[in-house]
Amino acid sequence: SKTYIAFHKPRGVLSTMSDPEGRDSLAQYFGSRNERLFHVGRLDKESEGLILLTNDGHWANRVAHPSHGVIKKYLVECDRSIRDGELAQIRKGVSLDDGFARPESAYAKGRIVEIAIHEGRKHIVRRIVESADLKVQRLVRTAIGSIKLGELPPGRSRRLSDDEVRNI
Repeated sequence: SKTYIAFHKPRGVLSTMSDPEGRDSLAQYFGSRNERLFHVGRLDKESEGLILLTNDGHWANRVAHPSHGVIKKYLVECDRSIRDGELAQIRKGVSLDDGFARPESAYAKGRIVEIAIHEGRKHIVRRIVESADLKVQRLVRTAIGSIKLGELPPGRSRRLSDDEVRNI
């Protein structure tokens, strides 16, 4: 049977099912299951929030592949309040060493910026924010498509509903 899980990855946990160096990873939360799960996309070690796990390769590819345009939402806490000019720069998009990156939307309130983006290049949200001369203090993925992190505490998981699996 197919398994679909939403997990709140805590900060400091690697998005991998095995780490030869024995660092904290998804394996500590899901490694003892009798089914082989893999994570859909990744979050860097210092980021936290929603990560999906499944044993359904076809579904995982549909969710993760940029061509399907699944929007991911992030809350980014910066080291100081975001100025209008910096927010405008983030919204306009930025040239990074691996090409142009532009969020679908960006809103700021005080030190928090909410960014929605449909691609998943390495550290993309962090790099977009840092390109506006802001320092990222905390980065939380709050949604993948219509699947929301909600009140799920760090280190906890829940099964996705049939609707969530279908509608993403």
